[in-house]
Amino acid sequence: MRAKKELLEIIEQIASSESPVGMDAVYVHALILDKLQAIEKRLTLLETKLQDQISEENATNDQA
Repeated sequence: MRAKKELLEIIEQIASSESPVGMDAVYVHALILDKLQAIEKRLTLLETKLQDQISEENATNDQA
């Protein structure tokens, strides 16, 4: 887990003096969902590349 001082920039972005919990919960959730979507896209790309590589290796092995 990262230290709080490493996260100060993010903390400052999401902090809200108007919120009883001290942060803008909707914005925080939007940030989390945006990051999860980016991770999902990267994972899908990696899975596709891996599957293509496996298919190529299987085709090469079948020819041998």
